[in-house]
Amino acid sequence: MGSALWAGISGLNASSKQLDVIANNLANVNTIGFKSGTTYFADVLSQSISGGASGTMQVGRGVAVSEVQTQFSSGSFETTGNATDVAIDGDGFFMVNDSSGATFYTRAGAFRLNAAGLLVDTDGNTVQGKVVVNGEPTGALGDINLSDVQSSPEVTTTFSIGANLNSATATGGQYNTTQTVYDSLGATHTLNTTFTKTEHDGEGYWGVECFMDSDPVNSITANGFTFDTNGICTGMYTGTAGAVTSEHNTVSVAETSAAGTATATLDHPGTVTLTGAMILTCDDISANSWSITNNGGYTGAAIVSADATTVNVDLDGDGVTDTHLTIAGVWADTETATLTLTNTAAAATATVALDRPGMVYQTGELRLTKGATAWTVEGTGGYANASITSSSLAGPVTISLDGTGTTDVTLTPDAAWVTGDTAVFDLTHTALALNDITINYTGDLGGGATIGTGGNINWNLIGNNSLSVTQYSTASVIRALTADGYASGSLKSLSIDSDGKISGFFTNGQTSDLAQLMIAQFSNPWGLKKMGGNLFGETVASGAAIQNYPGQSGMGTLSSNTLEMSNTDIATEFIKMITAQKAYQASARVVTTEDEIMQELMNLKR
Repeated sequence: MGSALWAGISGLNASSKQLDVIANNLANVNTIGFKSGTTYFADVLSQSISGGASGTMQVGRGVAVSEVQTQFSSGSFETTGNATDVAIDGDGFFMVNDSSGATFYTRAGAFRLNAAGLLVDTDGNTVQGKVVVNGEPTGALGDINLSDVQSSPEVTTTFSIGANLNSATATGGQYNTTQTVYDSLGATHTLNTTFTKTEHDGEGYWGVECFMDSDPVNSITANGFTFDTNGICTGMYTGTAGAVTSEHNTVSVAETSAAGTATATLDHPGTVTLTGAMILTCDDISANSWSITNNGGYTGAAIVSADATTVNVDLDGDGVTDTHLTIAGVWADTETATLTLTNTAAAATATVALDRPGMVYQTGELRLTKGATAWTVEGTGGYANASITSSSLAGPVTISLDGTGTTDVTLTPDAAWVTGDTAVFDLTHTALALNDITINYTGDLGGGATIGTGGNINWNLIGNNSLSVTQYSTASVIRALTADGYASGSLKSLSIDSDGKISGFFTNGQTSDLAQLMIAQFSNPWGLKKMGGNLFGETVASGAAIQNYPGQSGMGTLSSNTLEMSNTDIATEFIKMITAQKAYQASARVVTTEDEIMQELMNLKR
């Protein structure tokens, strides 16, 4: 008779635990990533009331909770507007590490960047993923650290322009425009472009001259570009983004596309004296050998002359001038020089700009020792034997790649040499270019016109129906003006795509893939252990975590700017609450009924 009392009590306990689960589900109705629980019951061991083996002679002893199973169905999605809020649409868990390095799993994707640049959850656990290099995830799983992320600068290489140049412009008329460009360090420069109306053999041309900041750049041939019968200019022009402050004249060499030799006479010997970066050791300098390099299919050479100019000499390297050198080299006015180019690559026209003779721009510092009598700067190019030679040896200085030219440059000291001191000639790299031909000087003779380094810029004269360089009889106007390249940038915002790729948006307008979110799934997710804080822990029952990219091998995809809410269904929980209440009441009635029966039994002795 007493067993009914214990069975009723077990019912009270079981219903009470079910109400606990229901209450927890309802309490977490607004908890992001929460997974509700469902209570399952089982009867306890039955008691046989006879000695027989038949199951028809057994009486149950009550009920017990057999399992509280986590329901991993997806909760509803809520849009947050925060790019680092992420929800998993489908199977899988985010992986996070606590301060001890232990890994836990969660469906709550409310992530933020902390002060150290780490992607963390609301409790400071670090989100796990991989680094992205060149667009591909690489390396082992680890913390997602975006503390040192920045966008490197990109040097400007292409300048595109769409414009109308007024065909009624008189010869000599100009039209100017500017564009911001960037060097390899991300510093901004202003590219000033001047179109000048010119005339040749009665036919009109537009010449182009380019200035980087305040200095001219030899960028396009002096004859400029022409227009077809429809007034549209098309094609690609290549120039060099550098700077030179000297005046120059131009020689053009027209040639066929086949390899061969082209020769042209320079009407006016010129001077190209430039600063560079090199080591110079010398005693009595009587000859200097130079090599010249270009960035196209040409290797050319330029005549160099210098008026007498003084170079300060520091013999002991203490920064104090000990003596002076005079660099002398004078042109004979009657000289005529010949430029010879042997072509090894298909080309059309090679143009070299030369300074006027007798122009010396600046002096430099020189520290010397005795020993060598020449210095050489290595060079390569399509014109292996390019040289400029003079018609006589009276006066001019000749720079020659193959050594066939002669030089007449002397360095005359006004004091005695000191044996054994270190000689260093401090120069800066320079480059001079016209069209596809570039002459790179890395030496100095009497100081020189300064030419900035910079890289090549492709001039794209846009030639389609809507954006083109035209020559109509209307006002000159720029319709399109663009240039690539950009400055360095710092991280401004993030985005996360459906496959877990984290991309950064930078202040310079660039976008780059930075990291890869990884997720995990389990062969038995119901075996996971709830750890609190929306976290689950791996157990023997759950099996080991299987890591993969979102959207692959059965993994769910990600939705950014979104959070997964609790999957608690309030209506369902209310129904369960009613049934649990009725079950509790019924078990309580069993207890009271059993109590009344026992009371009647006690009354029998009266």
